[in-house]
Amino acid sequence: MGKLTEEELNKSIEYLHALNDKYDGIGQDFLQYMEGLVHSTGLKYWDYIHSDSLLGLQIPRTDYPDEIIFITYHQICELYFKLIKQELNLLTNLETKEFLDINSWYKRIGRVNNYFKHLCNSFDIMKSGMDPREFRAFRMALLPASGFQAVAFRHIEIMSTNLNNLLGTEKGGQQEVLLEEMYQHIYWKSGGIDMRSGKKTLTLLEFEKKYDKELMRWLRKYKFRNINFLYSRLDKEAKKDKKLIALLRDFDVLLNVHWKLSHLMASSRHLPKDDQGTGGTNWRKFLPPKFQKIIFFETLWTDEEKKDWGKAGVLKAFKENIEKGWMKPNKFEE
Repeated sequence: MGKLTEEELNKSIEYLHALNDKYDGIGQDFLQYMEGLVHSTGLKYWDYIHSDSLLGLQIPRTDYPDEIIFITYHQICELYFKLIKQELNLLTNLETKEFLDINSWYKRIGRVNNYFKHLCNSFDIMKSGMDPREFRAFRMALLPASGFQAVAFRHIEIMSTNLNNLLGTEKGGQQEVLLEEMYQHIYWKSGGIDMRSGKKTLTLLEFEKKYDKELMRWLRKYKFRNINFLYSRLDKEAKKDKKLIALLRDFDVLLNVHWKLSHLMASSRHLPKDDQGTGGTNWRKFLPPKFQKIIFFETLWTDEEKKDWGKAGVLKAFKENIEKGWMKPNKFEE
């Protein structure tokens, strides 16, 4: 590199003064930091991304090669959940009041939708990317662990809507019940009931033991700052904004229809003759959108749309799976 131009030199001096002010403001010796910068070897990609650590986290429990696919894909999902939670947390921050800016809604909800679109589209990795026989063999070695226990998705649900909207069709409408009591009827717990005994599965019991207290803290934290609540507090003009309404409707469908249908289709492919899921979870009861009718933004849908909740998504998913030969035409008539 040659000598600095006068403009570059002036800019460099400007940066040096700014750095000096920064370190002086926190009581540090600016020249010592400059000397350290001279001796620094710079940041490498593999150190910044922690590639070795990241790629060492896929530790199978069996010798079946497809188990690596199963582990890696679930870890990818967890990373996306982390990104989604960050967007929702930034939008619902009561201190910054970002939720008062309509453009922030466009940006944050738009990003969340993009993440979930990718997740829903990528679930073919689970449906077609693993051999069903191999999956059933290694999957039994992982009991009672289950994707049912992915607490990050439960966080996302709590950040998105009021608890009353997560109670499903059986308990919906109970507004005056204590938060703790309502939580016991949250829709996904019905998926952790053993179909044969009617008792809680070990999968659910261990999840409750580890996360119930934490989830109660989340429910209290987001009771008056979840996405649905904050949307209801926007001014009339913002609530009628067509772009925002479209984004929130997409958000609702992506999380409560397409994401769950992706799991349903994968389960039906890999567990075709088994009425219960891994760990005894009753996936046929809590995954189909029409059974639970979980809707985050109830005011954005007509009564007819609520009645037929998830129907279009179900028909589309079944058609795709029948065309790919993963499902028989009469397998899911109801």
